[in-house]
Order: sequence, then structure tokens, then C-alpha cells
Amino acid sequence: MSDKPVDDDAPSDSSLLVIIVDTNPNQRYITDDPKVLTGCLDAVIAFANSHLMQKSRNLLAVIGCHFHRSDYLYPSPGKPLDVRQIDGQYELFTLVEKTIKMRLVNLIKSQPQEEKPGESLLAGALAMGLCFISRMRRQAPTGLRMSSRILIVTGSADTAAQYINYMNVFFTAQKQQVLIDVCSLDKHLSLLQQGCDITGGLYLKVPSLEGLLQYLLWVFLPEASERKELVLPGRGRVDYRAACFCHRELLTIGYVCSVCLSVFCKFSPICTTCHTVFKIGGPLPIKPKKKKMKV
Repeated sequence: MSDKPVDDDAPSDSSLLVIIVDTNPNQRYITDDPKVLTGCLDAVIAFANSHLMQKSRNLLAVIGCHFHRSDYLYPSPGKPLDVRQIDGQYELFTLVEKTIKMRLVNLIKSQPQEEKPGESLLAGALAMGLCFISRMRRQAPTGLRMSSRILIVTGSADTAAQYINYMNVFFTAQKQQVLIDVCSLDKHLSLLQQGCDITGGLYLKVPSLEGLLQYLLWVFLPEASERKELVLPGRGRVDYRAACFCHRELLTIGYVCSVCLSVFCKFSPICTTCHTVFKIGGPLPIKPKKKKMKV
């Protein structure tokens, strides 16, 4: 099978969903009540199993995003867990739940104890998701129509420090026709909203964490070909301000390097990204006024 993705207007034979779960302990809803993370994780697992239940050929990947690393929670890189049917539950659903929880515990335990929690590595997790999608497309049987999308579930605040990485991932996903959906659990995220608008995905800030599963099933479970027939939240106004490369702050007006297109909030004679030296021209010469001829 070629790497060319399927048309979004036509229904696909298989749907590949990559879920990125932000597990950074620095998120406000976790610091207020750490037990809320368990409820959010259960909602994500139920949503993931609902995706697998829609079609037998549907595929799933879950990536845990922390402040020190990102890792696959499902599928497990090694040998799959040996699980048995519990209370009539489908074995695959049990495997998904047990694997995600076990891998998440290992991810949290691997964090450096002496290091303070920093920013979540969402841009790196997005790059991992795109690599997984590319690999699954190459391994798919010939003639199989596969649609791909990425869902980010995060409660972290927006940061411009990863602006360059975000833009690289967004335009790569757009070229590969991979939708990026964002479910914000706390604050409005302008940069991730740009990624949703660029790739044609959906952005939603949930008003209440108690109804997280309902919002996930209602908004993010339908595929791209089905969303056009449903009444879903609009994208609203997208803030397309760029972040400067010097202070990582969002700008309305700035200076752009004509060589590498780096954005700066203040003028500099040398580009700090590509080290291009700009020629500063002097003031424009003032043309002398013509003297009137006396008759």
C-alpha cells in the first residue's frame, strides 16, 4: 500500500486513531485533586474502546506525554500482556485497559524525582504519533482504505517555547492528511487551535470534567467523513499570531528574516537563527528643491 492517504469525503475501511494523553503532574486540575486524573484516564480508555468497537479493522495507539519524556501506552512495544476475560468483557478491551494503566505507572515512576515538572512535550508526542501512522500505512494490506487522526487530551497551559516544533508537526500532518483534534481540559490553547484549523480537525474546551466521556464520544468519535453530517462545535475565531524566536512571545507586529523567515519582536542587524547579516541602508537622500527661474 502506498503512503497516499484516503479521501476524507469517502468512508474508509479502517480508521487509525492516535490518542495523546497529557499526564504532566503540573496540570492545574491534577494539582487541585490528583484523583481526577484517574477519572479522565477511565474516560479516555472507554473512548478508545468505543473506537475499536465501531469497526473490526480499526486501529488504536495511545501515547503518554510527560514533562521528561513521551512513551507508548498502547500497544506495548514488547510482548502483549496475557489477559483473560473478566466478567464477560471483550478480551481486546481488557488488554487495552490493563496495558495503558500498567505502562502509565511505569512512565510516572520513571520521572526524575529531583527535577521539577516543566512543560509537557506535546510537540514530540505529536511527532511520535505521525511516525506511528506512517508505519501503519506502510504495513497495511494492499487496497485497504485507512483514515488517520490524532487526538490530544491535555490540561496544560499554552506555551510558545515549542512554537517551531508545533508548526513543523502541523504542516507535516496537513501534507499527510492527518487530522489533529484537541480536547482542552483547562485553558484555551491558541497554538493547538491553529493546528486543528490547519489540518481540518476539531478543537473543544470542555466546560466540565465530569462530562468528559460524553464530550469525547459526541465530538471526537465520528470520523472525518461522518462529521459533515453532524452538528458539531464550530472552530470559532483562530488566533494566528506567531511567536517570536527570541523571547517566545506571541506577536501582532514583528520583524521577519527574509532568508529563514524567523520572527523577532525587535530589530536585529544579524539573524540569530541563520546568522544572516542585513544591510542597513542609510536615510533616503533628500532631493533639492528646484529654484524658480526669474523672468
